[in-house]
Amino acid sequence: MSEHRALVVDDDPDIRDLLVLVLEGLGLEVQAVGTGAAAISTARSWAPDLVTLDLTLPDADGTDVCRELRTFTDAYVVMVTGRDTEVERLVGLEVGADEYLVKPFSPRELKARAAALLRRPRVGSLPQPPARSVPQQLPGGLVVSRDQKWATLEGAPLPLTPPELDLLATLASRPDEPWSREELAAEVWSGELIESDFVVDVQVAGLRRKLRNASGRDWIRTVDGSSYLLDTGV
Repeated sequence: MSEHRALVVDDDPDIRDLLVLVLEGLGLEVQAVGTGAAAISTARSWAPDLVTLDLTLPDADGTDVCRELRTFTDAYVVMVTGRDTEVERLVGLEVGADEYLVKPFSPRELKARAAALLRRPRVGSLPQPPARSVPQQLPGGLVVSRDQKWATLEGAPLPLTPPELDLLATLASRPDEPWSREELAAEVWSGELIESDFVVDVQVAGLRRKLRNASGRDWIRTVDGSSYLLDTGV
């Protein structure tokens, strides 16, 4: 049996068959469904490591499905869709997607991106009590556990997506010091990131907004237009 599982979500049977073929070519165990409701149900019961998700489904918008997935799983999500505006790409990434492929896509590109994601498995991202690691406590009431991937601010769990949690843990490991986009891509995405500037900027923007909403102040500053730092206020 394969070490990894993949869930294909698309209402087009031809696209579903192609996605299944590509992912099985990576040695994955694959299930395929055609609705948002089936995607949520299957993800809950089957616990896939990777989900390919169409944005246009007969019973739901893919962004809403992704948002729901992020409440109970840290599976990697690759959005595969015909929508190609910058706004839609930003929304997809901000609700927790890890990659965004536009139809018609190259099977080779999907295979490369899926393989890259699965080479860097992450541990549970939902807020939970620390197990083995000692959480890092920062000024301002921010607490981050790098190993267990959870974070709280003034005692309240931060509702971050898995990429945002990875990003925060990285910035918190060297607070009040700038990190270039290239350094963040290397640390958070293991250097296996396509369109790294775009994705890093989107994830930083989402993390910055959530920290601001939770505390009323900006925790992340842009340095020289190309680097970011976690500002602890010290």
